[in-house]
Amino acid sequence: MSDTPFPKTAVTLCGSLRRGSVNEILRRHVSRELRAAGVDVTDLSLGDFEMPIFNEDLEAEHTPEGAGRLAEAFRSHDIVFLATPEYNGGLPPLVVNTIAWLSRQKPSPFRHAVFGIGGVSSGKYGTIWAQSHLRESLTKIGALVVPTLLGVGPDSTAFDADGAPVEPAIKSKVGQMVRELTHFSRGGI
Repeated sequence: MSDTPFPKTAVTLCGSLRRGSVNEILRRHVSRELRAAGVDVTDLSLGDFEMPIFNEDLEAEHTPEGAGRLAEAFRSHDIVFLATPEYNGGLPPLVVNTIAWLSRQKPSPFRHAVFGIGGVSSGKYGTIWAQSHLRESLTKIGALVVPTLLGVGPDSTAFDADGAPVEPAIKSKVGQMVRELTHFSRGGI
């Protein structure tokens, strides 16, 4: 970690396209906290980056334009934050498919930014299994993922009317993640 933060840019995404997603609430909250820390944040929706189910036959014919645009967003920002749901103890298909397409882009979109991950679920473990899978996948393809895992649950009582976490421990974890995201650096990699 560097001693002082420098001006940073970030993209934040949610691994759910569902209206009213609690993970979207988390994404918006982390965006607000990053902005409060002086980060220039771009809020993105994976719905704006159309990508068919990954298949190498499709790749040979045509890489989706959405994959190229999202890869460039990752390459051109210092921070990427992804809020992911958990499906059956793992990652949702949208997140898996997005990572599959992005991992094929050159140069790698995973070797510039510092990544933060979090998620909200109905259970008390707050997507911790999905985040474990996500951290492992991202690390294997060259991403630097900050140590804090931001698991939030249960979702029914996690946020107040303004979309801020209710539990003091979660507020503290968000603060820790923002400090890590703004102070960790790839060191020019």
